Amino acid sequence: MDNKCSLCHNSKCCTYITQQIDTPRSMQDFDHMLWQISHQNIRFYQDEEGWYLLVETPCMHLLPGGGCGIYAQRPVICRQHSNDYCEYDASAEDGFKKYFASYESLLAYCRRRFKTWDQRYR
Repeated sequence: MDNKCSLCHNSKCCTYITQQIDTPRSMQDFDHMLWQISHQNIRFYQDEEGWYLLVETPCMHLLPGGGCGIYAQRPVICRQHSNDYCEYDASAEDGFKKYFASYESLLAYCRRRFKTWDQRYR
C-alpha cells in the first residue's frame, strides 16, 4: 500500500516530537531527566539508535480528520517520513529498549541503577 496515512485516523506520528539526547550516565544526568519528566507530556525512551526526549504535542497543522493542513508546503522531515513500517502497523513503544512515561517509572529505574540514589538527600 502506497499511503497508509489515509487509513490512520489517530495520526500518531503527528502528535509528538522527539529529540535525540546524549546517553545519560551519571546521577546528575538522570536527576536532570527527572526534572524534565516532571512536566506534562514529557517522556524518554531508548532504542537501538540511542536515547530520546519525547514531547507529546500535536502538530498545529493537523486537521480534525487527521490530514495535514500544509501538506504541499510541509517541512522536509515530514516529507522524509516513511510509512513502510509505522505506528499504523505497531506501536513505537514495541521497539523501545527502555521507556519512561512518568516521573515514577524513571525514579524507580534510577533507584535500581544507582544503589545510593536516595542517599543523595541525606
